[in-house]
Amino acid sequence: MKTYNFFSIKAIFFDAINFAVVGSILTVAILHPTEEQLLSLHRNALVFLIFFIVGSGLSSILISCCYGKKQSEIKKIISSRYKTLGAHLFESPKYKLNHSTHSFFSTVWGWQLLLTLVLVFITGAIQTHFSFGELFDPQGLNSASQLFRQIASPDWSILPIAVLKVIETIFIAFMATVLAIPIAFFLAFLSAKNIMKHPLAFAFYGLMRTFLNIIRSIEPIIWAIIFSVWVGIGSFSGMLALMIHSVASLTKQYSEIVESVNEGPIEGIQSTGANLIQTIWFAIVPQVVLPYISFTIYRWDINVRMATIIGFAGGGGIGTLLNQYSMRAMWPQVGCLIVVIAAVVWFMDMASAYLRESLK
Repeated sequence: MKTYNFFSIKAIFFDAINFAVVGSILTVAILHPTEEQLLSLHRNALVFLIFFIVGSGLSSILISCCYGKKQSEIKKIISSRYKTLGAHLFESPKYKLNHSTHSFFSTVWGWQLLLTLVLVFITGAIQTHFSFGELFDPQGLNSASQLFRQIASPDWSILPIAVLKVIETIFIAFMATVLAIPIAFFLAFLSAKNIMKHPLAFAFYGLMRTFLNIIRSIEPIIWAIIFSVWVGIGSFSGMLALMIHSVASLTKQYSEIVESVNEGPIEGIQSTGANLIQTIWFAIVPQVVLPYISFTIYRWDINVRMATIIGFAGGGGIGTLLNQYSMRAMWPQVGCLIVVIAAVVWFMDMASAYLRESLK
């Protein structure tokens, strides 16, 4: 099977996943399995795997037809209609010039995209029990209006404690960001593909990126629960939760900046006989300092918002106070806290925006 290998693996894998998802949705819609059958993980995984294999086979055949090396111009025009969605997404611009353009509905990839979007949207609506009837139910609207009226009448007597707690929240975010910076700065170079070029270094790079992706995939509120058990409920556990997540997020952002640096200064430094550490320090670091600062300020802004949420899991700050009042349905007090939180978030957002703009 002759295909252009530069993108075919990605395209086939994408199409196989797409076919497996669509096939699984249609199977459930047609067969109406019982709850017990849906809970059978092994059987469902086998069905998904079968669809994946069939999808990869179909994608391979279509890609081979579209990108075979020995094709006349007429065949290229005809076969381009059968280009899959994966091939359309991952195709190099250079090879797109070899195919004539067709209307959206006259191509395989167009119908593949449309069918996928429609099925996924319908499935999502069913899974989330989406209902305009419940959304605009008179009884529900009446309850919501009463809630908003109470929130719109804040109890300002709790303002002093709200201010103290929001200051604590700001410092939770600040300490989490500051402690994450040096760790992320160091790990960024170990997670940059243009630095870790040696085979062993590249293997370590892969492990490092996988580890950081796992850490980043765990939400800060989950880390707050973990650290609340570890060090106890309070601002320390909240700070540790944000710090762990910030390390993973900043490392990803920092490493992407390192990977996009200009190669000219690197080649110039290396031509003088500089070692790897000297190359990083004199050729790469000067190029990444300003973007690093910009991303760090933005991360602090994000952490201020997150610090409010992790308070619901025992992470301290104003979030803990908000959780206590909302659990007791004390909505005027909640309204006061919302005003304080909104004011601080607005101020932090404006300040970080101006700071990041000044660094450009």
